[in-house]
Amino acid sequence: MSSHIIIATRESRLALWQAEYVRDLLKSCFGLSVELLGMTTRGDEILDRTLSKVGGKGLFVKELETALEEGRAQLAVHSLKDVPMDLPDGFELAAVLEREDPRDAFVSNQYGSLADLPKGAKVGTSSLRRVVQLRALRPDLLVEPLRGNLDTRLRKLDEGQYDAIVLAAAGLKRLGMASRIRSEFATDQMLPCAGQGALGLEVRSDATALRSKLATLVHAPTALAVQAERAVSRALGGSCSMPLAAHAVWIDGALSLRAAVGHPENVEAPLLRASVNAVVQTEAQARALGEQAAAALREAGAAAYLSAVGSA
Repeated sequence: MSSHIIIATRESRLALWQAEYVRDLLKSCFGLSVELLGMTTRGDEILDRTLSKVGGKGLFVKELETALEEGRAQLAVHSLKDVPMDLPDGFELAAVLEREDPRDAFVSNQYGSLADLPKGAKVGTSSLRRVVQLRALRPDLLVEPLRGNLDTRLRKLDEGQYDAIVLAAAGLKRLGMASRIRSEFATDQMLPCAGQGALGLEVRSDATALRSKLATLVHAPTALAVQAERAVSRALGGSCSMPLAAHAVWIDGALSLRAAVGHPENVEAPLLRASVNAVVQTEAQARALGEQAAAALREAGAAAYLSAVGSA
């Protein structure tokens, strides 16, 4: 493989931070020469509609994959939560790095927590997963769409368009903006989405030498946890149109996985939840645990919720 690597990345401040982090890792671990190829994706351009209406999270990765396919870059860095559950043929995740804080953050200039918000307060989020969980916690609030990169969302809050917004804690912490977090949701309040807080490194499948190097960077506990989380969504045909959460943690040597799904249209429908755990040592065992959680959600009535996604 070449000693010079080009990393394809989105051009938001957070995406560039993530790419620069990986660049520095490649330089220090392998002595590689690394440059960044900044790109604007369709997901960055379409800001007037929710992701569920315009094609889902894959809109954030397609252009980067095209750069890999055409040889303009050899590596793409993603927030794993933005990566579709099944990659196109010819691509794969070569490494998953150690996870940052996976929780969701409550951000407000006036209020310290969700419980402090007055009735009818306006809360902004771009995620259906967060919408259904916020409604379950506080059905008296007005939950409104919020698109844009992290800085854009914070600006809209500061302009008074929202009383509070909900963001991934990891992004704020990576950019040195932890002071904007008024409180963090416990995972039993607001269950994160699959892969939240983790970085994934995508390459072409035929980049065997690069894949071999990147494999040494894998953080196994994170990689197995997110394999289980992503398997839940894959088993349920997950997309941005389905309000699905999945989060796994290691407890006493076993992987404990919780998952939840909400109804995409009926706000009165209860959240369906599942919890499973097992000793996990391989990717196959992690995927099996995720499939077990998905089966438990189906038994709890998720099929009716899933069928509503197609008609939404």
